[in-house]
Amino acid sequence: MAQTERPILALGLRVCAMALIATMFMLIKVAGDRGIAGLEVIFWRQALSLPIIVTWLWARGGLSILRTRRMASHAQRAIFGMMALFCNVSAAMLLPLAEATTFGFTAPLFAVLLTPLILKDRVGPWRWAAVLLGFAGVLIIANPGHEVVAPLGVAAGLGAGFLVAVVSFQIRDLAQTEATITCVFWFAFFGAAMSAIVLPIYYTPHGAFDWALLVLIGICGTFGQLLLTSALRFGQVATVVVMDYTSLIWATLYGWLIWDLLPGIATWLGAPAIIAAGLIITWREHRLAKAVAPVTSQGASSGTA
Repeated sequence: MAQTERPILALGLRVCAMALIATMFMLIKVAGDRGIAGLEVIFWRQALSLPIIVTWLWARGGLSILRTRRMASHAQRAIFGMMALFCNVSAAMLLPLAEATTFGFTAPLFAVLLTPLILKDRVGPWRWAAVLLGFAGVLIIANPGHEVVAPLGVAAGLGAGFLVAVVSFQIRDLAQTEATITCVFWFAFFGAAMSAIVLPIYYTPHGAFDWALLVLIGICGTFGQLLLTSALRFGQVATVVVMDYTSLIWATLYGWLIWDLLPGIATWLGAPAIIAAGLIITWREHRLAKAVAPVTSQGASSGTA
């Protein structure tokens, strides 16, 4: 019980986690610029997680936590999680980092849309208003008809938001019987197995710098997930999830420092609308004390990062 009474620590862990995850997506974009295929990046992202997680659990004497009687559910969750990860990686490679990150914030909006269908739960006017506000922000950033943002990148970003929302429902179901680290491990296991099938098609020889990129992507993603898991031990989801929006600060900073690119006026106008919508949903869910915890494209707490 004492673990849930340390909100400052929880917020700090969440901020550090988002910094690592934002760094991972920056490295993914650099990898894409260097010609490394997204599917290969996904394989190494997943495969490198496995020894890190196993070593961490072994050091804590907790390998038994990986036992599960719900292997089919983990495999099904991995299919949707891998599609979400593919969309996340594609968005990071096709869009400026700030825009890709912002589109990922649509996950809570899609979660609200899915709530009546999956949970048969009533959605009130506050959450519907938030959804409308959020998608108004999406339209502002996408700027349809002006080709300011790559259409495929927009589709990938929105696809990531939708799929992360779907995965959040699957994780909600799995969490009734499984520990978070168990979900993360089996997602990485099945994800590595699935992406290994197509790896021979996309693999290309790499120099030392490219290998360093791939290793760092795996390290940042895995430790980002572990920090997110730890944050939820010390704070409530509705409290710590607000810190997910700090990833936009890192994405903007990386875009400026590495690509000399700052978000355009459309992003400065649309991003606050999407973030405000997510905060309204978070506040409303906290008030109602139920159902769908808001998630972001980073989706790390549910293993999609």
